[in-house]
Amino acid sequence: MQYELLNIEPLYRGFFALNRYRLRFERYDGGWSPEISREIFERGHAVAVLPFDPKRREVVLIEQFRPGAFEAPSGPWLTEIVAGMIEPNETVESVARREMAEEAGLEPLKLIPITRYWVSPGGTTESIYLFLALIDAAPTDTFFGLPEEHEDIKLHTMSLDEALARVDSGIICSAAPIIALQWLERHLPQFVGG
Repeated sequence: MQYELLNIEPLYRGFFALNRYRLRFERYDGGWSPEISREIFERGHAVAVLPFDPKRREVVLIEQFRPGAFEAPSGPWLTEIVAGMIEPNETVESVARREMAEEAGLEPLKLIPITRYWVSPGGTTESIYLFLALIDAAPTDTFFGLPEEHEDIKLHTMSLDEALARVDSGIICSAAPIIALQWLERHLPQFVGG
C-alpha cells in the first residue's frame, strides 16, 4: 500500500501547530483515493511513565489541571501518570527519567517499555511511548512541577487495586494511565511473584 503526500500547509504556530495536509492513498480495491485535505494537529511525541513499587504493590499517580478536559466528570483536574514531551536530541528513556524527577521526585530503578501508541491518528501526529518504572518507595513530598512550565502537580500514592477501581469508576479517565494500569494488572505476576 502506498500514499502520496502532496503538500503540507502551515495554518497556525503557537504553543502547538496546525497544518493542512493534501494527500491521496492507495485503496484496498487497487485504485487511488481522490486528493483529500485534512487539518492535522502537530503535537510532537511524548513519554508517559507509571511508577510502581512492587514490594508494596503501590503506584504513584499525579493530578493536574488539563484545559482540554473541562467536560470530564470530575472537571479538568485529571489523575494521570508522569509524562512529558520529547525534545530534540533526547531519547525516550532520558525523557522518562527527567519527567520522573520533575513531576514526582523519583528515580526509576528500572524502566520497562509497555508500548507506543498513536493518540488520535485521524487528527494528530502525536504518539506516546509508555513505560512502567520500578521504584523502591513512594516520594515523601506531595507537590511537584516546574514553575516555568506553569505545572502544579499533586501526587497520589495508592495500591494498584485502588487505582484500578478508579479506572473502573471513571475517576481515571485519560488513556495513558488506563493503558498502563491495565497492562500492569495483566503482567503483575512477573513483578511481584504471583
